[in-house]
Amino acid sequence: MTGTSAHLPETAADTPSPPAQLLVASRFSQPSDYRVTRAAGAANWLLMWTAEGRGQVRGSGPWIAQRPGDLAVLPARRRHAYRTDPSVRSWGGWWVHFQPRAAWPAWLRDHARDGGVYCVAGVPGAARGRVEAAFRRLHADARWAGGEAPPVQDPTGIAIAAAGPGRELALGGIEEVLLLATGSTAAAGRAATALRDPRVVRADAAIAADPGGPHTVRSLAGQVALSPSRFAHLYAEETGRTPMQAVRDARLGHAQRLLDATDLDIGQVARASGFASPFHFSRAFRERFGVPPSAYRTGAPQTPRG
Repeated sequence: MTGTSAHLPETAADTPSPPAQLLVASRFSQPSDYRVTRAAGAANWLLMWTAEGRGQVRGSGPWIAQRPGDLAVLPARRRHAYRTDPSVRSWGGWWVHFQPRAAWPAWLRDHARDGGVYCVAGVPGAARGRVEAAFRRLHADARWAGGEAPPVQDPTGIAIAAAGPGRELALGGIEEVLLLATGSTAAAGRAATALRDPRVVRADAAIAADPGGPHTVRSLAGQVALSPSRFAHLYAEETGRTPMQAVRDARLGHAQRLLDATDLDIGQVARASGFASPFHFSRAFRERFGVPPSAYRTGAPQTPRG
């Protein structure tokens, strides 16, 4: 089923929420006196993304500020309230009522706040465009009942889905939002904690994004606008290893995951992980894990090495 706001419950003294089986998504822009309170929580989970202005959310604890780039997630059937920050004129962004997939709560665990809510604060600017695009797409997808292609994106109105391909696509959009928010803030937090140079962080991100890619010191240096010699020195100073040692480690980790999760043969794993030949791959893998790739896959005892 798909629909519009006409399918939502009537307004009541304690602000109602959509029925548990519905996925409901909408853009919002609210004035200074906006406030919602649900003493018993909502029938489903609620995700709120702040794009402009400022808001506040709470569970059973204190108010938590919501600024542009913040994501709040309020679990089902837990007391909550949210409002425009009293010190500003408006608050805007996106909200979605939904039932989470099984893996999602674990992604939010590190963002638990007092009162039983989750808040992912300060999603980096580079990820916010992707988050906004994911919301626009899931809002359109929720209106799709199958058949023709999903409707053209139009952020106005309320989109509702109870079942079918549109709901599944919209859930995929929520999953993208959660991964972008939690993944980007985790990376930013690790970088800040380690006081690492942002150019080293960007190089590591490029390696992690494509471990099997044709990385060289020169290609990585070019991505962070440094000369190869300056980049190599900076990287070693910041991490204690050379850029190509980092590439090798990433490739071995990628190969290990492929051996764990796929039926690719050893040659295919080697190529997918960026090794020049199965021979070089097997030798490097044995040096790291203590057994050759074929023995690792069959469960032979391993002795991890540095």
